[in-house]
Formats: sequence, C-alpha cells, structure tokens
Amino acid sequence: MTFRLKLKESVIGVIILGIISLIIIQPSADVLDVLIIINLFVSMMIMLNALYSNDALDMSLFPTILLITTAFRLILNLVSTRLILQDGDPGVVVNTFGTFVTGGNMVVGIIMFIIIVIVNFMVITKGSERVAEVTARFTLDAMPGKQMAIDADLNTGLIDEEGAKERRKKIQDEANFYGAMDGASKFVKGDAIAGILITFINIIGGVTIGALGLGTGEPLTIMEALQKYALLTVGDGLVSQIPAIMISLAMGLLVTKANLDSDVSTLMVRQLFGNSLVLYIGGFVLVVLGAVTPLPTGPFLISGLVSIIYATYLDRQKQLVAIKTEITAEDSEAEEIRRPENVVSLLSVDQILLIFGYGLIPLVDASQGGDLLDRVVMIRRQVALELGAVVPVIRLRDDIKLSPNEYRILIKGIEVAGGDIMFDHYMAMNPGYVEEEIDGIETVEPFMGLPALWISESQRERAEALGYTVVDPPAIIATHLTEVIRGHLHELLTRQDVQSLINHVKEAHPVLVDELIPKLLTIGDVQKVLANLLHEGLSIRDLVTILETLADYAAMTRDMDMLTEYVRQALRRSISQRYFDSDSNTVITLDPELEQKIMSSVQQSEQGSYLALDPGTTQKIFDNLNSEVVKLTSMGLQPIILTSPIVRVYFKKLVEQVAPDLVVLSYNEIDSKVEVQAIGMVSIA
Repeated sequence: MTFRLKLKESVIGVIILGIISLIIIQPSADVLDVLIIINLFVSMMIMLNALYSNDALDMSLFPTILLITTAFRLILNLVSTRLILQDGDPGVVVNTFGTFVTGGNMVVGIIMFIIIVIVNFMVITKGSERVAEVTARFTLDAMPGKQMAIDADLNTGLIDEEGAKERRKKIQDEANFYGAMDGASKFVKGDAIAGILITFINIIGGVTIGALGLGTGEPLTIMEALQKYALLTVGDGLVSQIPAIMISLAMGLLVTKANLDSDVSTLMVRQLFGNSLVLYIGGFVLVVLGAVTPLPTGPFLISGLVSIIYATYLDRQKQLVAIKTEITAEDSEAEEIRRPENVVSLLSVDQILLIFGYGLIPLVDASQGGDLLDRVVMIRRQVALELGAVVPVIRLRDDIKLSPNEYRILIKGIEVAGGDIMFDHYMAMNPGYVEEEIDGIETVEPFMGLPALWISESQRERAEALGYTVVDPPAIIATHLTEVIRGHLHELLTRQDVQSLINHVKEAHPVLVDELIPKLLTIGDVQKVLANLLHEGLSIRDLVTILETLADYAAMTRDMDMLTEYVRQALRRSISQRYFDSDSNTVITLDPELEQKIMSSVQQSEQGSYLALDPGTTQKIFDNLNSEVVKLTSMGLQPIILTSPIVRVYFKKLVEQVAPDLVVLSYNEIDSKVEVQAIGMVSIA
C-alpha cells in the first residue's frame, strides 16, 4: 500500500524528467507522432476543463500545468526540428498537417501559420495576460474588504466559525491563484514568440541544408528545398500552435469567468438567447435585410424567422413557468400553514440582539462609512480576553417600530437597556473639573446616566481642548453594549459553552479533566461555579486553576456556593490585582457581632444554605452600610467590603438587592503582599 502511494506521488516527477530527457534521447519519428497526439489530447482536456469548470479554483493547479505543457510543447518543437533538418521526415502527423491541412500549398500554409500566430499572440495571449494582471491586482486589493465582510457575517450570525474559515481560505487561495496566473501568462507569451522564431529558423536551416545536400545527400534547388522544408516547418508550427491556442483559451476562460452556479453552456445560452425582446428585434432586422437589400434572401429570411419563432417559444415558456411558480408558492404556503411544525422556527431566541431605528442604519452599513459591525467584533474579542468567556453571536437588526434614533439591547429576547442617539452629533461629558460651558443639546449618557451634551462636528475640537470627554455615536452604543454583556454574561454562559472551554483545557490537561468530570462534578456544576464568578465580574480565563481547585474540594462539598468561595481564594492574586493597585488600599469591615449574627441565621436545606434574617436587622444593616459607602464615595474611593471567608457569600447575597455592584471580598481573597486599611465598619448597633 505504501509503495503504491509513493508511486502515485512520484508520477509528476517522472513525467517532468521524461520530458527533459527527450532532448538527450532524440526519439524517432514514430515516437514523435505519439507524443504530438498526447500533446493535442492534453491541451484539449485542459481547455474543456477550463470551459466547464464552475469556479476558477477548480483548476487551482493551472499555472503549474501551464508550465509543464509549455515545456513539453517546446521540447517537442526541438525534437521535430532535429528530425526535419536531419532526416527530412518528422513523422506522419507533421507531414499530414503540412500537406493535407494546407493543401500542399506552401504559400497557403505559411499564411495560415502567420494568421494562427497573430490570433494566438496578439489577441488571445495578449488579452489573457492583461486580464490576469488586472484580476490579480484587484483580487489582492479586495482582500481586506472581503475579510471585513466575513467578520461582519460571522458576527451577525450569517455564518459560523467553520464557514468563516472556509471563506477566508478561499480568499487566500484566489489571491494565490490569480497571482500565479499573472506570472504564468508570461509563459504563454514566451511560447508564442518562441514558436515564431523556431519556424523561421527551421525554414532558413531547412533551405540551407536542402540546397547543400546535407540532409538527403542530394542537393535540391532553392524552390524544391523551400517547398519541402517550408511545408514541413509549417506543419510542425501548426502542430505546436493549435495546442498553444487551446492552452491560451483555457487561461483566458479561467481568468475571465466568475464563479458559476450552473454549467457554462446553460448560462451562455440563457444569457445570449434568453431575452425574447432582443430575439424579436434581431429577427426582424434579419428579415428586413433579406427582403429589401441585395443580400442573400434565403439565409437572412430563414435566420430571422428562426429567431422570431424561438422568441415566441421563450415567451410561452416564461408564462408557463410563472403560472407554475404561482401555483407552487400557493401550495407551499397552504402546506406550511397546515403543517404542525410551522411554528418551530419562531421559538428560537437570540442570545444577544441589538435593534435600532432606521436613522442609525448608516452606523452599521460599511458602504456608508459605518464601523459598528467592526466594533461589535472587537467587543467579543475584548470580553474573551478580559473575562475568559466566549460571547454568543451578537445579532444586529433594524426595527421600524423604534424611533429613527433609538436603539435597544435585548438579552434572550428581553429588553434590558437602550438609548437615543443623534447620528450626526458627538456626546460631550464633563468629567467634573471643566468650568467653561459649551453650547449643546442636553441629554443623558445611556449607561451611567450621567448628564451630557450633544455637540456638532465643528464644536468637537473646542470641547476636547476644554477637557470634555467627547464620544462618537458608534462608541456610545459599543460601550453600552459591552457593559450590558459584562453584566449578563453569567446568564449567557451555557453548558455547551462550558463543554467547549473544558475541551480546550483537556488538550493540555487531560488528567485534570478526567479526574473532575464526571467523577466529581457534572458540566452543570462547573457551569454554576463559573457563572458565580462571572456574576461578580471575575475572569474565568485561568480555567486550569479553577478546575484544579474544584478537583481538590469537590469531594468535600457539593455546595456550589462554597466551591465558588474556594475558587475565589485560589484566584486571590488576580482579585487583589484588580481591586488593590495602590499603596493605600482602604476597605470597610464588618463588625464581629454582625458576622456572628449572620452565621447564626444561616439555614440549611436540600437545595443548599441560605440566610434568614428578620426584616428589622436587615434594614439596620442596609442603613449602616449606606452611610459607610457614602463616606467613601465622597472621598473619591471605591467602597470595598472585607469580611471573614465564611460570611462573604451570605453578606454578598444580602446586600446584592440594594447594591448589586458593591465589591465584597474575604480576607482569604487578598494576596499576602497587599496592605489594606479599614476606615469604616458596618454594624447593627
């Protein structure tokens, strides 16, 4: 089996070496006949394959094939030249082309050869070379735009990752193919020039050898030598130029055709003879020319009538097709209504959907300079880098129900955020220290709810010079969308997403994954832990550490909240780096009496543990917490609550209903190198 594979792989190398060896071996006239027939057949196959291929990449190796066939044809020219000049007999094929095709007339043969060379060199080869050059240039120039279009389709969900990879590969293959075709066209051009030179050399050399008697041993007259060797040379030239024309046509067909969905013959007939109006006009003109002018009446009348009759047939066929299409559409619609499954397609819900009014369409349309699609692609990459989770496909859709400048963000089909945008304005926000005011339309920043102004393009530079934060409309929507995704990423994380993340880890850490799943935890259990981390804004990118920690403690408890706490402690360095990045780190602690009160109020159930505090105590905690938080925020500091490890999860759940963004950490989540200072305490006194 291995020997057969190696033999198959070595065929091309053997063929190339065999072609080159013809220079040394000097085959006989009979062998040359066989080689010429092979050359004609191969050239015919190449031309027909190029004609009937739907995609230029179906013959991606055409530049290589062109080089090999050109070398083969030129070496055959060399072999035939030797036989013509040395023996005066290059074989039956060359003799036949020199006598039968040209009628044995030297002048006719030379004229036919010159015409064929002119057609091949000046028309087909020259045109194909220019088309290949322009196509290669435009293909390379269009690559960035095509890549952006793929990213946009991927982001909007029109294609998946596999489809995007295939389209990117096709773009790269097209660029390589047309670039190679641009260079390969020079082979055809050089081949045509070489054919002309070889022909003249053969004629001059043949006449000289014939006149001196060096070939046959008997001197010939100039006219006899010219008649004999010119016909043989022309026959040899025709044998070479006919395959060259087919190869040139094949190259021209490949570089001029677009990607087709059906065969070339059908498309050509449809495009040339598919318009009945054109056929009526053309047929009428032919009938008039045949009836009125001295031109041959019969052929013109017959051609015109055939055109008119065929146009009438096309009209009838179109009417029948229209009727059948209408009946089929009605039947399909009725069948769809009757089918019980016709509502299934309506049940799917987009995980993330951005809808907008028609006034914001230019922000999305790349042809109008909109870059919102590119920003959405960057959002997915940014969130993946920051939080380690794959954001579902973000779909964008215009909605006529919205006002022109309005947009809405939907998570799992439910609206969670939105805003209004002035398309041709910029949003200017005062960071707090700018005293000089500028004119603008008052508004509110959609995410933080901060006061802002809509300003025009002419005011932008002045606002930035004064210190205002100036943001363009796409950035406003992209920022809002990013924050909404961060806030709801724990809801969007599915078991399938977790499985994909674990499969990625398993490639490098198979022992870890095999030990944990499914022996200790299920995919759903791991999903709950990861969702808990994302819910509080922690990255799950270090998934190896997370899984290692779960493997260590999963045998001790199946409480997902407790396992989450163990994982948080293992991620202490990343947590400390996120919240403590200065020399003076201030926190608010909990009164030990409050911590004891919380622990004594923890109740156990089949679903896990929960906190059961009376409403009065809860309100006291909220009031005391609010005063401490206000004190820190008035000092320009981020409020961070520091508790004992066993209390953290319960206190976080308690205050989440009034302060969802409040950071609550335990002592075990702070790196030993970080120094903190308590400047406040929450109590129930």
